Amino acid sequence: MTSTRPRVLDLFSCAGGAAMGYHLAGFAVDGCDIADRPRYPFPCHQGDALEYLAHLITTGDIERYTLVHASPPCQAGCALTVGTNQSQGWGGTHTDLVAPTRELLDTTGLPYVMEQPNGRAEIRKDLSLCGEMFGLGVLRHRNFELGRWATAQPAHPKHRGYVRGHRHGVRRDGPYVAAYGNGGGKATVPEMQQAMGITWTAVREELTEAIPPAFTTWIGTAFLTARQEVFA
Repeated sequence: MTSTRPRVLDLFSCAGGAAMGYHLAGFAVDGCDIADRPRYPFPCHQGDALEYLAHLITTGDIERYTLVHASPPCQAGCALTVGTNQSQGWGGTHTDLVAPTRELLDTTGLPYVMEQPNGRAEIRKDLSLCGEMFGLGVLRHRNFELGRWATAQPAHPKHRGYVRGHRHGVRRDGPYVAAYGNGGGKATVPEMQQAMGITWTAVREELTEAIPPAFTTWIGTAFLTARQEVFA
């Protein structure tokens, strides 16, 4: 039986933090990542994300999607390169794929969401989300460029304290864990899983790359609400 759910294409999908949020918002999800992602909780194509997107556009198969989400690597972004088109494992140098990703997203003619870490890449900051907005144990600030649709920016509540760990030689305690890197009081794998609401992978590098599903549950719900208003 064909799913009646709207379908989202999740590019540069890593282990599926964004994907799970869209699923919880009511979407069917297909992923694509350059690396093998056996823990990804939905169907996933292994391959170059931009080549795959170009293929879907050429064949017309892109038409089965309602929304495209992309988290392209950016050279000025995070040091880890999990799920990038240039990396063949953890770490290493990679190319800024924001501009070519946007070009293909525009070509699809579909609404899209492009995600990047806070202040790191040349994207429009149409939406900015923080873990404190959802009562999470991580801050995980992320910016989102929204193509062919829009939604209001939610209020950003004041942080309740520091991120726990060492920073600039100072040790601090706080209500949030550092879900990146190793050492210096960084979060353990179980702490990251609990703080972000991600239980299906225990691979540290995948967790440090993930965005909390709460972010895309909110985005997916906002998109479906905006879509209903357009066709009302």
